[in-house]
Amino acid sequence: MNTKRNKYMNSYVAGFLMGLLIIAAYYFSGEGLGSSGGYRDMAFGAINAISPEYAHSNPFVAPHVSGDHTPTHTWLVYELLGVIFGAILSAALYGRLKFVIGKAPHISNKKRIYLAIAGGILWGIGTQLGRGCTSGLVLSGMAVNSLSGYIGLLAIFGFGFIFAFIFKRLWIKKTN
Repeated sequence: MNTKRNKYMNSYVAGFLMGLLIIAAYYFSGEGLGSSGGYRDMAFGAINAISPEYAHSNPFVAPHVSGDHTPTHTWLVYELLGVIFGAILSAALYGRLKFVIGKAPHISNKKRIYLAIAGGILWGIGTQLGRGCTSGLVLSGMAVNSLSGYIGLLAIFGFGFIFAFIFKRLWIKKTN
């Protein structure tokens, strides 16, 4: 039996706190949690700042920038900023704040950065095509007992395990 105490938060406590956060989000904002909406709203705000004429004439962007609505002042943007700065604060408090590029030993830093950017772009496109991100689907969907939340959970973890099994060779190069 391992008696070494984990200095990080207990995952069960973290899950319970996440549940309380979702309840608070629904109570105070009427919406669940998610990150893609914050990125979308920041992009709409940037488009509106750079070219207001284009933003107001584009049928996808216009509803988000019309009237007194400022997309960068939505609660999702502040949620996203809280996640970013909260992660930095947590890393600093637990002595894990350092710049490291997590990658397989046989992949260069440059290739890893390009792959991360490509993955981020694909994630952004996918979240807009799917009308939201995985955290919004699973966490918020299950919080309101939505069947799509449960199906999303099974699909995300199921395909995650399948892809991890298939693509693990890209991460760990076997030595023979």
